[in-house]
Amino acid sequence: MIGVRNAPRRDLATEPIPLTRPSTDGAELAAVAEVLDSGWLAGQGPRCAALEADFAALSHRAHAVALNNCTAGLHLALKALDVRPGDEVLVADYSFPATGHAVLYCGGTPVFVDVRPGTGTIAPDLVEAAITSRTRGIVAVDALGVPADWGPLTEIARRHGLFLVEDAACSAGGSYSGRPCGSFGDVAVFSLHARKGVTSGEGGVLVTDDDALAERVRSEACFGMRSAFDRQAAHALATPAFTDLGYNYKLSDVLAAIASVQLTKLDGFMRDRAAIAARYAALLADVPGVRAPEIPADRVPTWQTYAVTVEEPLDRDVLAGELRARGIGCNIGTYALHMQEVYATDARCPESRRLAERHLALPMYSGLTGAEQELVVATLNEIIGG
Repeated sequence: MIGVRNAPRRDLATEPIPLTRPSTDGAELAAVAEVLDSGWLAGQGPRCAALEADFAALSHRAHAVALNNCTAGLHLALKALDVRPGDEVLVADYSFPATGHAVLYCGGTPVFVDVRPGTGTIAPDLVEAAITSRTRGIVAVDALGVPADWGPLTEIARRHGLFLVEDAACSAGGSYSGRPCGSFGDVAVFSLHARKGVTSGEGGVLVTDDDALAERVRSEACFGMRSAFDRQAAHALATPAFTDLGYNYKLSDVLAAIASVQLTKLDGFMRDRAAIAARYAALLADVPGVRAPEIPADRVPTWQTYAVTVEEPLDRDVLAGELRARGIGCNIGTYALHMQEVYATDARCPESRRLAERHLALPMYSGLTGAEQELVVATLNEIIGG
């Protein structure tokens, strides 16, 4: 393979460096124990309410709704925004498939829009060009934790009368032009997946300033009725009536308690990841064919993923295989959605495709040491032959 050579194998049993590792300690265990002692483990209980208040404050929003995952949040957001069959929704192409799937769940058509080459976020000028008479809204993504261009996107949505959704799955703690991620658009949705900066293993939180939208999402996440915790506290016995189709998208109080503890550590996690990213950039400066990410000055990324660009003639997939063989975790950045068969689209998004084929995610988590980073980069150098 051009530009790649064999390097000494590492001992996988004793020296693996994972792609990611959640940062937890006794505080999360204590929070879980408190929930177990309380007797209320199900969703929409007091721990979920506390988590919601914290996320509303984090994102400067009036409302937050805890859900079982980010995908559920995107689904309920688009449903509450009345996306129906025949509607088109412009979707950032460089993203996890959940972003496009949420449109399909509502019967709408995702129209994939290419991204900026540097940030991997949806290109505002291409959004404008893609608007048709059937376009109902825009779903932009803070790609890999890099905030999208929310200023231009907000203006485009306002001028054309479109809704705007922020897929903030990777961006809790990030900011754009001094405003926190999650504060943009009609609604935003965070992820609490194990790879995210704040995690409970699985989970999501939807935030909005729209009173009616928040109430609808909260109800539809619980089959269209009030939570069991609220109904249990009422003096009168009321039998719920199911008039509309609802879902079981609740987050358990056990997971909410873990996420609440994680949220108290967010500032520390952000500092750790920023320092790790800066160290990577310095170490990678002399590695041939591997380019460190560059972030515009007007935004603060979360560094949920540290994705370098592997330049030709290097083969990203071969390089990844060699790293894994030496006990170093790595992965793609994310997906070029227009290339996935499930969407059956003829869209062309060359920048997204390039990033999907060239991005390589290196180990990134709060506990990653400087010595481990040096080993990651030295191994890259050995494999490439620099």
